[in-house]
Amino acid sequence: MNKNSISILGLMSGTSLDGIDLAYVTFEKDTYQNFEIVFAETITYTDNWRKILQNALHFGNEKLQALSVTYGDYLGDAINHFVKKHHITSIDFIASHGHTILHQPEKGITLQIGDGQTIANKTQQKVVCDFRTQDVALGGQGAPLVPIGDELLFSQYEYCMNLGGFANISFHDNGKRIAFDICPVNVVLNFYAQKLGQEYDANGDIAKSGMFDEALFHQLNALAYYAKNPPKSLGIEWVHETIFPIISASKAAPQTILRTFSDHIAWQIADTITEGKKVLCTGGGTYNQYIIQKITSFKKCELVIPDKNLIEFKEALIFGFLGLLRVDNQINCLSSVTGAQKNHSSGVIFYPNT
Repeated sequence: MNKNSISILGLMSGTSLDGIDLAYVTFEKDTYQNFEIVFAETITYTDNWRKILQNALHFGNEKLQALSVTYGDYLGDAINHFVKKHHITSIDFIASHGHTILHQPEKGITLQIGDGQTIANKTQQKVVCDFRTQDVALGGQGAPLVPIGDELLFSQYEYCMNLGGFANISFHDNGKRIAFDICPVNVVLNFYAQKLGQEYDANGDIAKSGMFDEALFHQLNALAYYAKNPPKSLGIEWVHETIFPIISASKAAPQTILRTFSDHIAWQIADTITEGKKVLCTGGGTYNQYIIQKITSFKKCELVIPDKNLIEFKEALIFGFLGLLRVDNQINCLSSVTGAQKNHSSGVIFYPNT
């Protein structure tokens, strides 16, 4: 084993509920930009787990605490299976994002389940998790957290954009890293694709076949969130309270909704990007060819789509990197991004009980 290398298992579960992303990654100690995603896979949620995570928004505090332990146990099993399957013999630590249930930073609330002590005990590994709570306590949005990775690992791109449950973007501006959530993506698209018996709108084919609802398009674009300056972030609650009621009131068919909302996504993303710039695109939404083509029709820019591992596992990679920075007590949370009182090193470290 290369002693100049740090081996980390990064875990991510996104709001679109695709599953758990696991990435076994290595970083060179001297040059973090020299990294490798050695093994990576997504463990798809069972229907039962998907339902539980969808409904957890309505759970009381005691039930959420119990769920966090149960989910931590589930993550521990997934990790142990992954390690055995890939014959992994060396892990310096596990960095787990967990799964976001509540995110209302303006009320001082953010909750990612997946109890760190449970994971540590189950895997017998050091675990870094709970990356958002400290930032919210410092008056920040607790999101997005990936931009420190964009800054230190992907500085060759003028923008780094992830299309997952939500679209988020980060870029360097006047000596500072700026980042924010742009708009919902797969949390909305998947919901309406599933009404048509599809898990998701593969390649944007359903959107392509749908009618365009101009009134709905303009109503969505007029939402107050889009006019707000960063730092800003979105949670699933906002989608349920704001987006779904507008779409329901339109009485549009799912195909029309998918077409119109895809155009809305592309419009909001294009509005964020400066013409002619290079944009690294990752996340499952990158496979939606309709949205990708629509962005470039709204704004001339270079959308760089990397290899499959980086598309699908960049966030798991970066949460591994956030864990690395936390273990080294280096800054992993930028106040210019989240609006917190100061830059800080966020995350809680757990050790297995022996």
